[in-house]
Amino acid sequence: MNIKGILLIFVLLLFIGCGNKLHQRDDVAKVDKKPNIIIVLADDLGYNDVGFNGSTDIKTPNIDKIANNGVVFTNGYVSYAVCGPSRAGLMTGRCQDRFGFSRNPLFAPKDSTQGLPLSEETLATVLKRGGYRTMAIGKWHLGAHPSQRPLNRGFDEFFGFLSGGHHYFPEKWDLNDISEVKSQYDPYRTKLLKNNDRIEETEYLTDALSREAVSFIESNKEQPFFLYLAYNAPHTPLQATQKYLDRYENIEDTKRRTYAAMVSAMDDGVGRVLNTLEKLNLDRNTIVFFLSDNGGPEPHNASDNGLLREGKGTLYDGGIRVPFAVQWPTVIPKGEKYDRPIISLDIFATAIHYAGVNPKKTLDGINIIPYISSNNEGIPHEFLFWRMFDKKAFAVRNGNMKVTKWDIKSELFNITNDIGEENSLEDAFTLQQLESSYYNWNTKNSNPVFLGLSQNDEYNKAHSNRFAEVEKY
Repeated sequence: MNIKGILLIFVLLLFIGCGNKLHQRDDVAKVDKKPNIIIVLADDLGYNDVGFNGSTDIKTPNIDKIANNGVVFTNGYVSYAVCGPSRAGLMTGRCQDRFGFSRNPLFAPKDSTQGLPLSEETLATVLKRGGYRTMAIGKWHLGAHPSQRPLNRGFDEFFGFLSGGHHYFPEKWDLNDISEVKSQYDPYRTKLLKNNDRIEETEYLTDALSREAVSFIESNKEQPFFLYLAYNAPHTPLQATQKYLDRYENIEDTKRRTYAAMVSAMDDGVGRVLNTLEKLNLDRNTIVFFLSDNGGPEPHNASDNGLLREGKGTLYDGGIRVPFAVQWPTVIPKGEKYDRPIISLDIFATAIHYAGVNPKKTLDGINIIPYISSNNEGIPHEFLFWRMFDKKAFAVRNGNMKVTKWDIKSELFNITNDIGEENSLEDAFTLQQLESSYYNWNTKNSNPVFLGLSQNDEYNKAHSNRFAEVEKY
């Protein structure tokens, strides 16, 4: 064979060897215009409480529409098992333990450490560099100090409340502003904020949040926008209007009935958002993510995590594996399921990739679109890690295997064959390998930088003026 023939064979082999990578890169549809980004975040929603995950008693036709128009992540995780840290991870694209946000923050409006550190960029901050208009609606829970409020963390607009929860009925909002707050749960009673002003709102909270989401989309249809729609439903207190309760007269358990009604109100709101996108011809170039901030606290709010073990506050899958779906009609397939593990941290990385902007810090998430929109056989994450500092607990997921450790007890599960984490395996080698990977990962984390919700009394002793002379805001 002559030298030209040898070179030709070499080139062909080289092309075949790189073909998979070329395919992975080119199989994603070209994006000529920056997509709008919407994150719809539920609060304490059970894994089995949406239709696309098998709910039979609660109907979620609008949330299911996202799944039907796009992809369901059957192994979709969040980065923490309770609200605040999970939201910190979502909003920064970085594991919250990297910067010490390892506890649920307290409501302490005079304390600049009680919330998202100023060293961290939010997704809104990064997207604004790409020309996006940004709005946060609903539950914030990332700090009440002036430096940590939404309008100082990259958002152009805000409608909602700063605390970790809120009453749903306007008649219960009897505190004019945070200067009248005297205890940790008083903020549930404050009037709502619109940007920096307290307002007189008359609608059921979930409906008001949905209304404002539609208004924002309509006002920003000519420019790329980022909408963070963080419902507090179905987080307690369990409160629903008769309109939604009437839909579930067949549910005898009163707690479950109210919970179902609250989910239904949120589903109506999602429908209003999706219908607005379609009406304005924005739906095909808008990425819509739907997920919960953590698993359902089943006994507490009557949620249902299905076959998953336990719930909110634990590192079994009931605490961290959540209903999770995404749609982007021009780019990703329709009506499919993706079974490999992904995590909420991936939302940040995905959004900024298509916005064409770069973060200032290294992210822990990745752009997941190539994995779900092509024949990419790669694995988005070889490992996923979780840490609960105060409980001396951690978890590791590697392929089908998962280790969960509480205090000194370690359990190893084949999470694919044993979704309920019922049968701990006797495999010392695999257990040791996964634990070693966690300890190596944990070297890059920080200790908590603030006292959290479970240390409320300790914090009050050290900060006797916590609620004294707080500004009227």
